[in-house]
Amino acid sequence: MKFLAFSVDGVPRTGRLHGDKVLGFGGNPPLSQVLSEGAPAEDGEWPLAAVTITAPLPEARLFCIGLNYPKPHPLGGEVKGPANISYFLKHQAALVGPGAALRPPGVSEQFDYECELAVVIGKGGHRIAEAEALAHIGGYTILNDGSVRDWQAHSVTAGKNFFESGSWGPTVTTADEVADWRELRLQTRLNGRTVQDSKAGAMFFGLEKIIAYLSTITPLVPGDVIATGSPEGTGATQKPPRFLVPGDSLEFEVSGLGILTNTVA
Repeated sequence: MKFLAFSVDGVPRTGRLHGDKVLGFGGNPPLSQVLSEGAPAEDGEWPLAAVTITAPLPEARLFCIGLNYPKPHPLGGEVKGPANISYFLKHQAALVGPGAALRPPGVSEQFDYECELAVVIGKGGHRIAEAEALAHIGGYTILNDGSVRDWQAHSVTAGKNFFESGSWGPTVTTADEVADWRELRLQTRLNGRTVQDSKAGAMFFGLEKIIAYLSTITPLVPGDVIATGSPEGTGATQKPPRFLVPGDSLEFEVSGLGILTNTVA
C-alpha cells in the first residue's frame, strides 16, 4: 500500500492511495501510528486531483547518511568507502512536501539537489542486529536532501538545514511492496534531463548496517526516517558545476515508490 498525508479544503488528513482515488483513515492517525499498528477503517474518499498531498511525516525524526555512494565529493576529491557510517540530523523546517517550491538560500548560489531512498521505521528497537534490521522497516519514501555547498563547508548541519531547501514524499510505500531494496533505481531529472541514475545497491553501507548502527546510538521508534545517501550526479559534481536557479523543475524518482516533483522558487 501507499500511505500519504494530504489536505482537503485546508483540513489535514491521512489515508492511502487506491488507483486514482484517496481513501481517508478514520480518526486521522499519523502515518507513524499506521505503520506500527496497521491501517484503520476508512471514512472518506476523494479523487486524487481533488486533494493536496503534503509532507508525509511532519512529526518524524530525520536521520541522514552522508558519503554513502561512490562518486566525486561535492566539496572536492572522491568519495571512497569510509571506515564508518557518517550521519547528521535534518530539521523538519528544511523540507517541503511534493509539488511545493524549494526556497533558494539567498546567501549562496551553490544550491544543490540530492535524490535519496528514505527508510521509515515501523517497529522500534534498540541495538538492533543487522540480521533483524529489515523487519523494522515499515515503509519507504523519497527524500531530496537539499544542500547549500559552501555553507556545508562551514558544517554539515549548516549546509543541510536551510529553510525549505529540501523535499520529501509523495507517499510512504509499505515494506511488503519492495522485494529487494538493492534493486530500487534512483533517478533525478532536472528540467527533463536525467542527472542522477543509480541502483540503491551501490551504497557502501546497506540498510541493515545503517539501521543497526543508528539503533546502537539511540533507540529507533516508529516514524523515524533515515535518508540513506545520494548517488553521483549532483550539481556540485558536474563539470562545470550546475547549481539550482529559480524556475528549475525537478523530478526525483525511485522505482516503485513514485515521483517527487518540485520547482525552485
